[in-house]
Amino acid sequence: MNVGKQYWELFLVFFKIGAFTFGGGYAMIPLIRNEVVNKKLWLDDDEFMDMLAIAQSMPGPISLNTALFVGNKRLGFKGSLFSGAGIILPSFLVILLIALVFTRFKENPVIESIFKGIRPAVVALIAAPLLGLGKSAGVNLKNIWIPLSVALSVWLLKISPVYVILAAILLGIVHYVFTRKTMKK
Repeated sequence: MNVGKQYWELFLVFFKIGAFTFGGGYAMIPLIRNEVVNKKLWLDDDEFMDMLAIAQSMPGPISLNTALFVGNKRLGFKGSLFSGAGIILPSFLVILLIALVFTRFKENPVIESIFKGIRPAVVALIAAPLLGLGKSAGVNLKNIWIPLSVALSVWLLKISPVYVILAAILLGIVHYVFTRKTMKK
């Protein structure tokens, strides 16, 4: 396959994901993983999980960061441009269409009911991929308390995610130092 076709293949893969995924960036991750790891074989699963960890820690939408990393890994800077455009363009077009049409119908009770009905489905679309990602990251029944306590701390106790991240960094350093000392003995 020539290089020009590879750019368009990258664009189309991410355009399709961007066009047919509801629920935001986290809902896109399993689709991206399926395409780039299982179908296209552009990355292996460990590479994808490492790239996903970096994409989560970078500012910006996780789906865009992931698309940019995959594009760069696959075809360099131009690959990032094509994959980024592919993931962004569907959302841009939908928002543009909504902005043009929604102002006419925003007070309509049927439209309000539709949006209220969509909310639980969006939560489920986000929760399902997170469970799959948790399995890939090694979360199991033995250590499920970690993500649950973090989620509850942020939600119920209103602890800022910044403090949670800083605490996780500190605990990771302490764990590393402790395990390193016990390994030397």
